Formats: sequence, structure tokens, C-alpha cells
Amino acid sequence: MKRGFYTIMAAQFFSSLADNALLIAAIALLIEMQAPDWMKPLLKLFFTVSYVVLAPFVGAFADSMPKGKVMFLTNLIKVVGCALMFLAIHPLLAYAVVGFGAAAYSPAKYGILTELLPPEKLVAANGWIEGTTVASIILGTVLGGALISPHVSSFMLGFDLPMIDSGIDTPAESAILIIGLVYLVAAAFNRRIPDTGARYEHQTRNPVKQVREFAHCLVVLWRDKLGQISLAVTTLFWGAGATLQFIVLDWAKSALHLPLSKAAILQGVVAVGISVGAVVAARMIRLRDSVRVLPVGVAMGLIVPLMTLVSSEIVAFPLLIIIGGLAGFFVVPMNALLQHRGHVLMSAGHSIAVQNFNENLNILLMLGLYALLIRAELGVNAIIILFGGFVAVTMLLVMRLHRANQRKFDSVALIGHSEH
Repeated sequence: MKRGFYTIMAAQFFSSLADNALLIAAIALLIEMQAPDWMKPLLKLFFTVSYVVLAPFVGAFADSMPKGKVMFLTNLIKVVGCALMFLAIHPLLAYAVVGFGAAAYSPAKYGILTELLPPEKLVAANGWIEGTTVASIILGTVLGGALISPHVSSFMLGFDLPMIDSGIDTPAESAILIIGLVYLVAAAFNRRIPDTGARYEHQTRNPVKQVREFAHCLVVLWRDKLGQISLAVTTLFWGAGATLQFIVLDWAKSALHLPLSKAAILQGVVAVGISVGAVVAARMIRLRDSVRVLPVGVAMGLIVPLMTLVSSEIVAFPLLIIIGGLAGFFVVPMNALLQHRGHVLMSAGHSIAVQNFNENLNILLMLGLYALLIRAELGVNAIIILFGGFVAVTMLLVMRLHRANQRKFDSVALIGHSEH
């Protein structure tokens, strides 16, 4: 890998670390406010809405300047979102500002990979990026849980500066301060990302033309016989993954009787599995063989309902690692394939923006449905069974679509070519 790739990995690690720690801190803030339980998944929904609303515009923005600069500017927006939580702004709105920065950050983060590396290294690069991201999820959720725990928060709140009233009076607020500093570390790495020299034709600033261009790119990627398969899988994965985050928290509370600070660790356990699956996929699966991992997604959906039979942490840990491992193994090759097809068919920034739109629209839909199920007081075990069945059936439908496509097209021949 080129040297600049490792700087990108470091920047992504710290930015994602802060994102995931902030989610736990924001949940703690809602608990301190005595907000209803159904409001917790809305945090992720408010974070995600920017990905959908801004999708027609962030691709052009990412392609308008060197991507390291884009990543730096958008990380500063995340810092602003952290700061808003101290200014009596509702956590949902403040977290939405962080999501605004993340939405603009993402096309640059993934788009730079296609500029920096040749196609044959994309699966490996995605494996490392996903592995790094998952490591940051693990440590971020653990960090968030640790920062709001009684021992750590009482230690941090014990600091008093003479003649200065910091206004930081609760565990959630002290945690958010530390997380803001982590975002600044990520911004420092952003400044060191090399300019790949890739330049795109003049990006229009006319919003109507941007929407039309985005709509065209959306149609192109969905009509592509490999693009539609990889896009369907990654869309399902991210929607399911975001929902699983909150399912695990609620399940840990009801089945294992764990407080938020310890339940957050179980999110990290799932992420450990994803990391292992991502690394194994990076080593075993070539880009041309990426569609062969589709049955693994079905297996993941069938195993998830086993969570309803678990009542101890000893059994919960290996089961969550297996679920995460299957998820990481099937999504990494699909992500690499989608990036490659997007890069072949359009610019890097625009293809990632299309990907983000679909994935995050599904996150909005699935989290909204999850919040409604909680408000309707449906039990967490029933939700888990519905969730696993949905994933398995959807993956079976994707496999059926791929087999129908294969009757008309040679999938391997499509890789590296623009005919679709």
C-alpha cells in the first residue's frame, strides 16, 4: 500500500472512534434528560438524514478539491456538533450537525481510495479500512461507555479550574468534551493526507443540475448488473447494522440486565466479529469472486434469532462475534465491487454519494420502523426474530436477482469494463 493510505486509515480511525463514542454519550444525555426510550434510535436517524438529503451535493463537493482538505473541513463540522450539546441544544439536533459533517466526509474518505490505489488492491484496502473502522467502533463504544461510567466520570468531574466555571456538570457532558478532542486529533491527520493529483471537470454549483446529475448517476448504478447487486447488499448491511446497534443495547438490558456503560461493550463485541470477517475476506476473496459471498448474508440472518435463547454473557460474546464475522465477511467484497463499478461508470465522489444515499435511506427506514416497534411496546425478542428473518429473506431475493442477471451477462467480464 502507498504511504498515504496509512494516513487515511489513521484519520478514519480517530474520526470514527469519536462518532461511536459520541453516540453512547448522546444516549446518556437523553437518559439524563429522562427522554422516552423510543427517542434513542432517533439519534442515529437524525445523524443519518443528512446523508440522504445532501446526497446530490456532497459528491460534487468531494470532487471539487483535494479529498484530504474535504475531510479536514468536514471533521471541523463534527466538532461544532459536539459543542452544540453544551449550549442547551437538543441532543437530536446537535447529533444531526455531526451527521451533516459525516455525510460530506464519507465520499472523500472512500473516493480517495479509488484515486490512490489500482483496482486489484481495492478489496484489500477495503478490508483494512473496514477493519480500522470496526476497531474504532469497538474502542469508540468502549470509550463512550467508559467515559460515562461512575468511576471515570466522577474522576473527570472532580477537576476544578480556579476562577473558571466550565459548565460541565454531568457524566455525559464530560464525555462529550473528551470526544471533541478526539475529533481534533482526526482533523490533524486529515491535514497530512497527500494530494493524489486527481482532478475532475468543473463541478456545477447549480443545485437543480446537481440533483439531475445525481439522479442520472443513481439510475446508472442501479441498472448496472453488478452495481445493483453490490448496492443492494451494502444498502441492506448498513440499514441492518445501524438497527442491530440499538437491538443489542435493548437486548443487553432486558436479557442480560446490563447498564448502558456495559451494554456498549457488547456493541464492541459485534464489531470484533466484523473486523475478523473483514480481514479474512480481504485475504481470501478477490474482486472477481466477490459475488460468491452472498450466501453468507443469508446465514447471518438465520443465526441472529439465536440471540433470543441467550441469557448469559458467556454465551452472548461468541454468538455476537459469529454474527459480526459473517457480516464483515460478506460486506467487504461487496463494498469493494461497488466502489470499483462506481469508479468505472462515474467519478469517485459521485459513486460514493449514490452509495451513501441508498444505504442511509435504508438506515432511516429501518431505524424509524424500529422506533415505532418500541413505541408499540413489541418485545425485543420478537423484534430480533423479525430482524433476522428480514435479512435472510432479502439476501435470498438478491441471490435470485444475481442468478437472473448471470443468464444474460458474464459477471467476471463486467469487472474492469464499463459495458452494462
